[in-house]
Amino acid sequence: MGSSKKFWMGMVLGALAGGAVSLLDKATRQSVKEDFSKVSNGVAYVVKNPENFIEDIKDAANKVRSTVEQVTEDVAFITEKVEEVRDVPPQVTELVKGTKETLRRIAASDNKQPHIDENEL
Repeated sequence: MGSSKKFWMGMVLGALAGGAVSLLDKATRQSVKEDFSKVSNGVAYVVKNPENFIEDIKDAANKVRSTVEQVTEDVAFITEKVEEVRDVPPQVTELVKGTKETLRRIAASDNKQPHIDENEL
């Protein structure tokens, strides 16, 4: 446990040292200052207006829920259409068989017509 603690302490100290060295650059200091200002303003707004923040979170959650429901409905619709398309080939096969039977009956009832061989269809 002791060496693990040393490792993590070294990581923290290394990160702090790296951060301090990076702040030697004026542009980096300015950028960090601006970012800190934006974050602190955001936190201050949330602290002063928790109701608005909660309302914004609820609105975002409702939009996500609505989008998920719409996608679910779209997937169900597409799945239904795919199943309908799968059913079409058996229906076409039945239609062809029925047509073949009808032609065979017509040919058999009309003596002048040659016999229709079902292998030719």
